[in-house]
Amino acid sequence: MSNTATLPGTPGPASVSSSAATLRHVRYVLGENPVTAGAFALFAAFVLVALFGPWIAPYDPLATNAASALRGPSAAHWFGTDQLGRDILSRVIVATGLDFGMAVAAVFISFALGSALGACAGYYGGWIDRTVSRFADTIMAFPLFVLAMAIVAALGNSVANIIYATAIINLPFYIRVARGEINVRRNAGFVEAARLSGNSEARILALHLFPNILPPIMVQISLNMGWAILNAAGLSFIGLGVRPPQPEWGIMVAEGASYMISGEWWVSFFPGVVLMLAVFCFNLLGDGLRDMIDPRRRT
Repeated sequence: MSNTATLPGTPGPASVSSSAATLRHVRYVLGENPVTAGAFALFAAFVLVALFGPWIAPYDPLATNAASALRGPSAAHWFGTDQLGRDILSRVIVATGLDFGMAVAAVFISFALGSALGACAGYYGGWIDRTVSRFADTIMAFPLFVLAMAIVAALGNSVANIIYATAIINLPFYIRVARGEINVRRNAGFVEAARLSGNSEARILALHLFPNILPPIMVQISLNMGWAILNAAGLSFIGLGVRPPQPEWGIMVAEGASYMISGEWWVSFFPGVVLMLAVFCFNLLGDGLRDMIDPRRRT
């Protein structure tokens, strides 16, 4: 007679089957949609560059060389050099970590705070719903980029303040998505069953309702990542973002804009293309993340 008992600490058949089903579903989504697969591959490349940028950059991004100023793309400098002779490829690579770091931090703050406020507003209603909704409406009443400019101008153009400003202007998106999704589901059958089983209201909200609103929120996170990168680059472009000589995509585009007329197009072209690819990548990731997470789309 064989012993079929599961040893402590080892995954049981149910967890192994669930993990295998999840992996099959992810492979199915990526195989059925080559655009989504390409977006995930591009995202993985950006993450690797962001993590290991300082070690893979061919030159010091801050090192100047007046003799090599404004050299076009070549075998020695694939993206050319800027007005101070700095290697543009190295600066673009190192700037990836800074831009991605600011975007991830800002989106995490806005997701954590906004989804919690929206979920409470949608579930409890009453004065909580009115207060949270008016707070979101107040933020949305301003042009969001202008509001970010005002916050950074008031607090100072540091990396932390750029993150806070970006997080604040993105709060209403998570509040509205979470509030709407929770409001639709708060009287569903599975919620009533959980309530009759003795679960507290906080437990129902955290463990039964919140996981069901993650698919649309993941799409919002993907979109907000692109907007956060664009917002940080925009603030740097107008002089309210990261301060030179720190490599950052928006600063590099702004520094090269004045050289476009005289023919040195590469100074702003390559940072602009990388910025465009990053925003485009996150816009494409949204649908793929929704298909992977939403249990109703499982095959």
